[in-house]
Amino acid sequence: QVQLVESGGGLVQAGGSLRLSCAASGRTFSSYAMGWFRQAPGKEREFVAAISGSRSSTYYADSVKGRFTISRDNAKNTVYLQMNSLKPEDTAVYYCAAGWGAYTTAVYSTETQYHYWGQGTQVTVSS
Repeated sequence: QVQLVESGGGLVQAGGSLRLSCAASGRTFSSYAMGWFRQAPGKEREFVAAISGSRSSTYYADSVKGRFTISRDNAKNTVYLQMNSLKPEDTAVYYCAAGWGAYTTAVYSTETQYHYWGQGTQVTVSS
């Protein structure tokens, strides 16, 4: 069982930055691929970014590529999402998720590949 707790959301002006954190429980954090998803009002949840358990692989949605950076600290059981050059369309509830697979180099971009989810943190970008 893995419990995930996100933090770092808030209100920021367009062009600003935020860093989200997701703290995980458990002793096998490095075995899990981690991902960030988001859900805007009236829209379905969508993939944002993912990182492999070994930190060797990352993957981003086209909409955030070049602006967001995912990273993880396996010693601290924490994954981060650094968000720069924020746009109003980035406004959403952001969720972190953990997915276990056969390879610690794998990254996943679909919800069904993730087994554990956090409660979400709100990010609001004003224009």
